[in-house]
Amino acid sequence: MNRVEIRAKLEETYASFNAFLSDLSQDEFEYAPPGKWNAGQQAEHLIKSTKPILSGLGVPKMMIGVQFGKANRPSKTYHELVERYQEKLAANNAPGPTAYSPGRVAFTDVPKLIKTQKDIIEKIVKKLDNWSGKDMDKYVFPHPLLGKITVREMMYFTIYHADHHKGIIKLYLRGV
Repeated sequence: MNRVEIRAKLEETYASFNAFLSDLSQDEFEYAPPGKWNAGQQAEHLIKSTKPILSGLGVPKMMIGVQFGKANRPSKTYHELVERYQEKLAANNAPGPTAYSPGRVAFTDVPKLIKTQKDIIEKIVKKLDNWSGKDMDKYVFPHPLLGKITVREMMYFTIYHADHHKGIIKLYLRGV
């Protein structure tokens, strides 16, 4: 995907997630199997996951290179990145970093969750205007499960991440 396609897919995917979230009843929103996150917590997790990306995209590229290094390989395709993430996720039994773990989320928080996520994605999309395709393949960001991945790959992950969590919510709701 080029930058324009990435921007469009980010907007589309998160708009779809937010619309899905807003259509849930209170029972659906609050339901989760024991020990799992409910829909609101899944939404908060996405917010906590996209905030650092927004911050990172605003850091001068030279500083990103100094702090995290530069890519030593070409960026993976969207499908290659998703496949790698799914493999790593299947092989990892440890909980994710607590920084990305949600707290309690009330059904009344739905409008706030949607607005917050929409605002973050809009800002990410705007910041991508300052990134050329070459730069997205040159610089890397750290990912808690995947290690250092290119900025392009981080955008691919961010797109996939919303669909992944929407799929989890749908899976859980089959048990309602």
